[in-house]
Amino acid sequence: MTHTTFTLEVQPRIPARLRRLEELAGDLYYSWDRRVRALFARLDGELWRACGHNPKVFLRRVSQQALDEAAQDRGYLEEYGRALSGYDSYLQAQASPRVAAHFDPQADLVAYFCAEYGLHESLPIYSGGLGILAGDHCKAASDLGLPFVAVGLLYRQGYFTQAIDGRGQQQALYRPNQIDDLPVTIALDAGGVPLRVQAELPGRAVGLHVWRAKVGHIDLYLLDSDLPENNESDRALTYQLYGGDREWRLQQEIVLGIGGVRALRALGLAPTAWHINEGHATFQILERCREKVAQGMTFAAALERVAANTVFTTHTPVPAGHDIFDATLFDRYFTSFAPTLGIGLDALRALGTSPHNASGFNMTAASLRGSRFHNGVSKIHGEVASVMEQYIWPDVPPDENPVGHVTNGVHVSTFLAQEWTNLLDVRFADWRGSLTDCAWWEALREVPDHRFWSLRQELKSLLLQVARRRLMLQHRRAGVSDAQLRRITQHLGNDNGHVLVLGFGRRFATYKRATLLFQDPARLARLLGDPQRPVLIMFAGKAHPSDQPGQDLIRQIHEFSMRPEFIGRILLLENYDLNLARRLVSGVDVWLNNPIYPLEASGTSGMKAAMNGVLNLSVLDGWWAEGYDGSNGWGIVPHGADFDPAYRDREEANDLYDLLERQVIPLYFERDGHSYSPRWVEMAKASMITILPRFNAERQVLDYVEKFYAPARDHRRRLDAADGAATLAAWKRRVVERWSGVGFVPQADIGAAASRLLPFGDTLDVQAVLRLNGLATQDVVVECLLGEAQDDGSLVVRETLPLEPGASLPGGEVSYQLALRPRRTGLQQYRIRAYPYHELLGHRFELGCMRWL
Repeated sequence: MTHTTFTLEVQPRIPARLRRLEELAGDLYYSWDRRVRALFARLDGELWRACGHNPKVFLRRVSQQALDEAAQDRGYLEEYGRALSGYDSYLQAQASPRVAAHFDPQADLVAYFCAEYGLHESLPIYSGGLGILAGDHCKAASDLGLPFVAVGLLYRQGYFTQAIDGRGQQQALYRPNQIDDLPVTIALDAGGVPLRVQAELPGRAVGLHVWRAKVGHIDLYLLDSDLPENNESDRALTYQLYGGDREWRLQQEIVLGIGGVRALRALGLAPTAWHINEGHATFQILERCREKVAQGMTFAAALERVAANTVFTTHTPVPAGHDIFDATLFDRYFTSFAPTLGIGLDALRALGTSPHNASGFNMTAASLRGSRFHNGVSKIHGEVASVMEQYIWPDVPPDENPVGHVTNGVHVSTFLAQEWTNLLDVRFADWRGSLTDCAWWEALREVPDHRFWSLRQELKSLLLQVARRRLMLQHRRAGVSDAQLRRITQHLGNDNGHVLVLGFGRRFATYKRATLLFQDPARLARLLGDPQRPVLIMFAGKAHPSDQPGQDLIRQIHEFSMRPEFIGRILLLENYDLNLARRLVSGVDVWLNNPIYPLEASGTSGMKAAMNGVLNLSVLDGWWAEGYDGSNGWGIVPHGADFDPAYRDREEANDLYDLLERQVIPLYFERDGHSYSPRWVEMAKASMITILPRFNAERQVLDYVEKFYAPARDHRRRLDAADGAATLAAWKRRVVERWSGVGFVPQADIGAAASRLLPFGDTLDVQAVLRLNGLATQDVVVECLLGEAQDDGSLVVRETLPLEPGASLPGGEVSYQLALRPRRTGLQQYRIRAYPYHELLGHRFELGCMRWL
């Protein structure tokens, strides 16, 4: 017999006393406020988990009885009142003093563009680190009261759900998002009509819905092309995150960049600083230039004006992470756009040229040329990026070019475990106002060691419960026998809190070296297999569906985990998402990270672990090179790129084994008559004290405010005065035209003058003759760098001193002089250089032109 089954969702009526539950469900404030989430979980914990912690879906499916009983439950109503009081107080809070010192909420606005946002598992429009970072940035901007708006895409199909089968093969499962299930509402124009904008593609205009997600004090606007008037392929443009081919990717990035600017304009928003978070949104630069050209500016002047208040953050030193579009493809999509900029297609394409692909359009290169403030995401990454992108400023030493850094941070309220929050609330009521005060966090040393250890064990016990439940489901689905399942979960019982747990959770990419631990399986088996000192390793992470080497890593880990000597000691958990991440980073004892140096731009999972009292054991790359101080974890000194990869991996694996065998494992099980390890607790406290205030998202956003957002806004205002953009563009054009003929004139006695004895306190007359080739003396700075030369030929500069122009000589040459009086004794060296300079430049080496004597 055949029959049809129809689905019917009967929605409860929310009692009047609980009516604001709907308001709470519509604000992603719940993603970091556990009191709000607890309101839903208390009504029906099992349903809350089944709904994926999605308040909007939960309120449609919770029983009428549960709601009615809660409306009469005094205890529940008290919790509800406290949660609402906290929410209302949060929304009424004033901006942080450090933000208020720089930004006027009535006049200023930062616009932040990113391809993905990882705010909470109930809004699955993220894939990994970039999205989680963007989500944390938004949350911290809200916490600080920064005038801020974010722009992205609303994917019907976010990143995939991962399943791992019985052979260790990753299965990518896609579950389309239903808009009604997401914490978004349609954005309305001034007349209350649903807002729509357009982005042009070859031969057609694509219509776009604009959705609004409320994130505390700030708004996130998401573009959606699934409109009836669009053709089928265009309706699918925003369907999937990082899906499709290169042309699909280009179309998505046109929608994000160009459509995103148009959405903000339609909303009546006028940002005073723009932040492009990775190159996916580069085309916003072109759209903003188009607006200025339409108002009568030349493209050169428009680019100066747009670039002046644009911040660009690059996130990866891996070349494959930078989008480059083939010239033929780019030309097809921008042939009709170039005339709106008043330039030819060749000139437009030149904005994105790079040595990596001379004819293609490099989104990173275009972002660098279309912005005046640039940064990597850690100190090391800033240095690496300055070398990678030095072709933009070819004459300037990489360590002096305009690429700086802001080290990433993580949102404390999201990733600090509830158990820690409860303890801090009881002992230190003002801790939330001291997130960036390093001295304040020394107060954690006052927490009794036994209490600290007990809390850490509680968190580990919760993780083991979650891991057991997940592994049971995962392996039963794969057809594993009950006997085998008992062996896999043998160390995950409630009585196994004494086991040392190591964690590795991140995207499975080859440069992250998830399998470094397996270089010497026999030695690893000895380390994990001691019954007196039991050790577990938990792995979790996804590989991109098109990354076969990454999927091979998953398969290898699965195979190791099923070997007799490792079963139950190496555990591979599927479907690593925000929910599992929160539990993993707080519950393990040691966090592992083994990237190939210097390919870990920053990394943030280790920060989340450290702020929960977990100890990092990591290669000194990315953020950990800044965070490690010898007392708060363990660092593996990396081998440089000059070493053979096999040798490098072997040696760094040996370092990892040595640390585990001689320091980590013995320290954890060292009791000295206590029920815990006193020295382990000392290190774990140091981990929290040194990491939490320095590597949180509030510090990160404040760094952007003070080093990038406010300076970018101010630079734009300088250019707006007295037609500065046109003036600067004309000056740059004149300098570039003449710079090839600028140079120092050789002097017969320069060799003798460059090496001489000088009594301390005396002066040395330094002279140089510069051929200006038609430039004026005010167009050029000539300076002397004084310092000590190093073995590698570099100069450690101690003083930078200007040479003053003197007599004009025949042939357009000018003599420059300096009375040099060194402040130090000893052997010193000096060098002389010249570079173009204008007071309206955002960075003194912005043009990338320099000459050395």
